[in-house]
Amino acid sequence: MKYSSILLALLSGILLWLGWPTYGFPLLLFGAFVPLLFAELHIRKSELRFKGWRVLGLSYLSFFIWNISTTWWLYLATGFGMWFAVLVNSLLMALVFLCYHKFAKKVSQGAAFTFLSCLWISFEYMHLQWDFSWPWLNLGNGFSEYVSWIQWYEYTGTFGGTLWIWLLNVILFYTIFKLKNYGFTVIQALKKSVLPALVILIPIGISQIILFSYFEVNKDSGTDVVIVQPNIDPYEEKYTFTNDKVTQLITNLALPEITLNTEFVIAPETVIADNIRISQVNYHPTLQSLRGNFASYPNLSYLGGISLVDVFKNPDQATNQTNLASDGVTYYNDYNSAMFFNQLGPVELYHKSKLVVGIENFPYKSILKPILGDAMIDLGGTVATKTTQEERSVFTSLNETKVASIICYESVYGEYVTGYINNGAQFLAIITNDAWWGNTQGHQQHLSLARLRAIESRRWITRSANTGVSAIIDHRGKIIQSLGYGKQGTINGTIRKRDDITFYVQHGDYIARIAIFMGVFTLLFGFTRRRKKRA
Repeated sequence: MKYSSILLALLSGILLWLGWPTYGFPLLLFGAFVPLLFAELHIRKSELRFKGWRVLGLSYLSFFIWNISTTWWLYLATGFGMWFAVLVNSLLMALVFLCYHKFAKKVSQGAAFTFLSCLWISFEYMHLQWDFSWPWLNLGNGFSEYVSWIQWYEYTGTFGGTLWIWLLNVILFYTIFKLKNYGFTVIQALKKSVLPALVILIPIGISQIILFSYFEVNKDSGTDVVIVQPNIDPYEEKYTFTNDKVTQLITNLALPEITLNTEFVIAPETVIADNIRISQVNYHPTLQSLRGNFASYPNLSYLGGISLVDVFKNPDQATNQTNLASDGVTYYNDYNSAMFFNQLGPVELYHKSKLVVGIENFPYKSILKPILGDAMIDLGGTVATKTTQEERSVFTSLNETKVASIICYESVYGEYVTGYINNGAQFLAIITNDAWWGNTQGHQQHLSLARLRAIESRRWITRSANTGVSAIIDHRGKIIQSLGYGKQGTINGTIRKRDDITFYVQHGDYIARIAIFMGVFTLLFGFTRRRKKRA
């Protein structure tokens, strides 16, 4: 393997890293795959042995650099689990590239690039669906800090961004290939640069038109919210705080900011962390005390995170998400939930249903548990599998405002979030605890991804994070107010509720579904055409 190919692979990995939020410049993503594509082409056209292994190794190098440089902070929460995520995800990406290499040897370059783009999008879609889900590095997320470029995500979702990136990489590859192999003058080079420039500038221009023509459909005075950021250290304090102490802290932070116009108090994920029996939520003394602390504000609704548990002995009640206690006879369902209440009616719950792999769920438990035993726990993984629910619950305030409670990792899933909108949500409340990752890119990237959900759904977002960054984000993805990492306090602000339904909310990840169909069609077409030539 020539050193030039290794350098090209290194360059692709570095460009992907430097193009990634929140520190990067996404323009680099438009050419990040070009060096790797040239390295693959060189190997494919050469007389070298073990071409497939060489391509796999080079692409793995590129994607390992990208994965480790952008998500190393997972180590702070998962230890060895970070290495599993980085090594396996890099391998999956490299396998996509290997499939392209194998296919490109049999068909035209145009058909090969079509297949590669469709296969990559299909891979990203798989990462939204399967038990080993890890869509953090889906390419369309790369524009989350440059929301003025992607206002059209309300029509395409993040897969529109992935398609945009691959289209530019293919165009740049062809442009550089022709200039390199056929020679060029300055005038010819400028002419060749027109198409890539237009493919970059036209979508940005469309985005600017959408951005500056958008207006608020709802002309009411807005909905007042108080967002609580308690700043409890999850490693040193969270599980030593009693529930009573936590609820008193929430009350002390929120009450000075509440007015008669305040409609919601929003607190972070699992802020009440000492497991309460799910059957007790309507009369547990701590929760009754919390409700009573806000009794002077009859129109106020509270939304916050809580850890709940359901304990039973009957094995017939167990599901594939049920945990067996160490005594071997007691079963329990463990919930990471959002709790909603006001001064009228019972407590309402929503149970987190997109779970963090290896932390909140055991992937393919029925298959892997007999093989691995407690290996996931030994590697810093699953302590107890969380129990989920089918529907995306929407809570309604006494003023008839409908809010979606999105718990932590769920905010990474665009089509998943549309389920709340289709159930009537007028704004999105993200409750999260990003302190597990410390003051790293982890919490910054997580906040940044929330901006994409605002654009896709055209909904305002309130974000309550245990240690920050808490924020209010408008329907264009702009951060209106924020409270920095490591600070204790509140945000007192006003959001707008919206009822309009975007094209993306209606149709979800249709680009990915089309890509899957086109990928299969291209694959079949390629092999059918090759057989005809042989005949």
